[in-house]
Amino acid sequence: MGHASAGQITDVRATYLLPLRWSDDRDLAELTAYLAGMPEWAEVIVVDGSPEPLFEQHAAAWGLLGRHLRPDPALVTPMGKVGGVLTGIREAATEAIVIADDDVRYDEPALARAVSLLGLADCVRPQNYFDPLPWHARWDTARTLLNRSLGRDFPGTLAVRRSSLLAAGGYDGDVIFENLELMRTISAAGGSVLSQLDLYVPRRPPSTEHFLSQRVRQAYDDFAIPARMAVWLAALPALTLALSRGRRREATAAAAVSIALAELGRRRAGGQRVFPATASLFAPLWILERAACSWLAVRDRLTRGGIPYGDDVVPRAASSMRRLRGRFANGSRPAGRDGLPAGGAEADQLVGSVAERLPARGTAAA
Repeated sequence: MGHASAGQITDVRATYLLPLRWSDDRDLAELTAYLAGMPEWAEVIVVDGSPEPLFEQHAAAWGLLGRHLRPDPALVTPMGKVGGVLTGIREAATEAIVIADDDVRYDEPALARAVSLLGLADCVRPQNYFDPLPWHARWDTARTLLNRSLGRDFPGTLAVRRSSLLAAGGYDGDVIFENLELMRTISAAGGSVLSQLDLYVPRRPPSTEHFLSQRVRQAYDDFAIPARMAVWLAALPALTLALSRGRRREATAAAAVSIALAELGRRRAGGQRVFPATASLFAPLWILERAACSWLAVRDRLTRGGIPYGDDVVPRAASSMRRLRGRFANGSRPAGRDGLPAGGAEADQLVGSVAERLPARGTAAA
């Protein structure tokens, strides 16, 4: 991204918050180069739960690029990323905060736009896409396209107002679908979430090994969206029944519909600029994968009490809106959030004159 220069936005103020926990440093050089390119108007905070000596190596690499911190023990959660986010939220010096996984790669215009959109909402939900595109990234892009065709995708990055998240008391860290938990918490507390389908932010694809290891964990996320989970659990028995009765045309038609839906998602909001047409063809295969892995997720819930995550087992996918609204109606805070300062009204000074040119915040699409 480089530092601010003539013609670039120079009146934005924001914190780039990166929570991570690494077991190896294979991507250290690439991530360091990315962080070194952050614009001067963005404060960088890396909350690092990596073991020694990796933490010390990261401190040497990133110490001059921003703040490099350990997660606060008072904020540690079973879903470790949440403890890192809450530590960074507490330490941030700005109202506008961009939370990003370690594989997310903003350029400066996208970062500035995400921050500027916080003049409209309490939380902004960009759209990720994979770059580069090995076979498994194209496969997983089918999930993104189907989500876009029926609503909105779930990215690995969010922009939030610090005061809004503090006023909500943070968000629960005993869930595996942590970004959905954050968005629902903001909404249940009376805030607004803006899903910006044309705010495209690249992310690096995982290794093939990591991709395969995440199939059941990602399927477990859909326990947070019961209607979706019911569809996936019904899909495999329905396909088996149709094929056993010789109704291959019905199965072929269902595959064609899934491809058409994915293509609809690809074309929404100019998505064909970043999503390849071949990704739509993977939709039937992704649906079969999710249908099978959903049953494995049920197995884990019944036999393990949750989904394995690191050294822990995380029991819940995410809180329901009903549960969260009930919490705020009772005036309670999420458990274990005593390390956070109380939220309060902050001056609406997000991005200087950028925010001043935007209309007043109002309810945005969740």
